Amino acid sequence: MSVVGFVIIGRNEGARLGLSIDSVLRQSSLAVYVDSGSTDDSVALAGTRGLPVVELDPAVPFTAARARNAGFAWLTSRHPELELVHFIDGDCELVRGWLDRALAAIRSDAGLAAVCGRRRERAPGASPYNRLCDHEWNTPVGLRETCGGDALFRVTPFRGVGGFREDLIAGEEPDLCHRIRRQGWLIRRVDAEMTVHDAAMTRFAQWWQRNRRSGYATAEAFALRGEGNVRLRHAVASNVIWAMPPMWLLWPVLWARICRRGGPLVASFITLGKIPHCQGQLQYWWRSMRRKAPTGETRLIEYK
Repeated sequence: MSVVGFVIIGRNEGARLGLSIDSVLRQSSLAVYVDSGSTDDSVALAGTRGLPVVELDPAVPFTAARARNAGFAWLTSRHPELELVHFIDGDCELVRGWLDRALAAIRSDAGLAAVCGRRRERAPGASPYNRLCDHEWNTPVGLRETCGGDALFRVTPFRGVGGFREDLIAGEEPDLCHRIRRQGWLIRRVDAEMTVHDAAMTRFAQWWQRNRRSGYATAEAFALRGEGNVRLRHAVASNVIWAMPPMWLLWPVLWARICRRGGPLVASFITLGKIPHCQGQLQYWWRSMRRKAPTGETRLIEYK
């Protein structure tokens, strides 16, 4: 009897979805695909692989969080024996052997709610934006505060906190992990290859949009759990301060400080990224003040 099932989510992922599904089915036969209003052949493609498909109602705004929750509900309602659920995005390919490593890690510590590994970018040399993503995925090994969208979760703690917040357009993973850790559970980043991601970012506009979405999520995270959180407060303030035109004269100072840790490419784009991050924060605050986007009505900010 299987103790782990997979939730694959996607929206217009094209050929990437086929790679994702096939990589999962090589390691597990129990999986479901959740589609968020794709206009390509994603639903049909999943069907040809023999996967059950959950199509989300377009009357409710799409979010990755909503899709993952729907997949979790589908799996656990039909397979109540499930102890573990692994989430994976449809633009990611599961690395061979990862599931064994993940299962060994989570079974070795009864206090772990989730484990994740190294996500790599498929084509980091295709653009500087892809290289930045690959750098972003290289998180430290060990106990962490959060994980990304690809991760293996115990059913009990995930269900215990009500899963992901479905109204979050980004940053839903840190929010979930924050609530899980408050219940006494732990999150571990394993020193193992997990997934290969395909950001497919080749244009500056895509990079800008992705950073704007990140800024929106930062402001929303601060509104939800910023009280007493020095790191979140610093991130919000830093984006606002460094995005101000008078501060641009001091960008070389910021660039040099970041460069010592991440190198010239990372320093350049993190410095410039203060502007779209601030733009995203302002968008969140404006919507909140004008009440244009109450809970559950925020539209996705997509970069692909």
